[in-house]
Amino acid sequence: MGIVNYVKESYKELNNEVTWIPLSEAQKSTIIVAIFTVIFAIAVFLTDKVFQNALDKFFKLF
Repeated sequence: MGIVNYVKESYKELNNEVTWIPLSEAQKSTIIVAIFTVIFAIAVFLTDKVFQNALDKFFKLF
C-alpha cells in the first residue's frame, strides 16, 4: 500500500501546499519560450548552413 499512500500524499501536497502562478502569467511565459525556441532553431539552422557551405567549398578545393 506504499504506492497508494505516496500518490495520495503527492496529490494532497500539489493541491494544498504548492503555489501556482496565475494562468495568464503561465500563458505569457509559454509564448515567450515558444518564440525563443523558434528563434534558436532558426539560428542553429543558419549556422549549420554556413558551415555546410564553407566545408563544401573547402573540400571542392581538393
